[in-house]
Amino acid sequence: MLPVLLAVLLAQTPASNPRQQGVPIGKGKTLPVVTLSAPSGGWTVDRMMLIEGTVSDTTIDPVVVSINGDRYLMRTYRGRFSRKFPAASGKNVVTVMATNQAGTARTQATSYAQIPPVPFKVVLTSDTDGVYTDLHLYEPTDASAKDGTLDVRKMAHVYWADTASPSGGTFFLNSQGGDFDQPAYGPYLYIHRSPPKGVYLVATNYWPSGDKAHTVATLNLSLFEGTPNEIRRMVRIPLATPGTTRVLAWVNMLGDGQAEVFVPSQDPRPKHAAWPKNLDEALKALQSNGDGGGEGEY
Repeated sequence: MLPVLLAVLLAQTPASNPRQQGVPIGKGKTLPVVTLSAPSGGWTVDRMMLIEGTVSDTTIDPVVVSINGDRYLMRTYRGRFSRKFPAASGKNVVTVMATNQAGTARTQATSYAQIPPVPFKVVLTSDTDGVYTDLHLYEPTDASAKDGTLDVRKMAHVYWADTASPSGGTFFLNSQGGDFDQPAYGPYLYIHRSPPKGVYLVATNYWPSGDKAHTVATLNLSLFEGTPNEIRRMVRIPLATPGTTRVLAWVNMLGDGQAEVFVPSQDPRPKHAAWPKNLDEALKALQSNGDGGGEGEY
């Protein structure tokens, strides 16, 4: 239903509705030209892949970026766009699409990254400018799990105000034209090249601004990307209440290249013995503790 709704909203012209809903399109009436200056194709050994280019219609903001099928929105500035993303081991197919009243134009480049696989990657975006959909990661610690139960308050909390991961994960803030504290589409990024065993919690905290009332948050989660054990999940959740924190996914890193993902809005309760038995109680404790900066609608 959500893709259908967004498609309808894309068909609307910005002048017909001054309140932004869904992804806006440019005002130009000539099909835009999209040019990618990076990646330029070929091989790379860089862990971070620069996506950079221009769009001829400077009213188009944002452009839609697809990396190996995962969809993101990227702000443009006077027709230019630029952002680094974690590269996947092996093939990276980058497609950039720009839409105005004349239609959608696209360009594509393929880059091969000769790097070790990334076992844990999280990318969070929203479909509305002018809102914060902050990414919050909770990592396992030696004290967070004991006797088959989980204490979320003893997990390591990694987010915009504290990006230091005790276990070695890397958190990337939402960069918008060199500014790291602006409400926008995102993306927020988190990668871990050597995640310890245990349960992780991925959540988002929503704060609108101005006349923005709601958005759709999109989580792209990749585990063991570029390997035979690859796991990919996409989670899309509507957000409307200011200060709401929503759980997007639980991740249980089991070791030996194995993991399980539990998305509360999509999946049945996990039954593997390695999962804690008190997920609901753990979240209630987190909510009562006020962690995450929101009301805690889990």
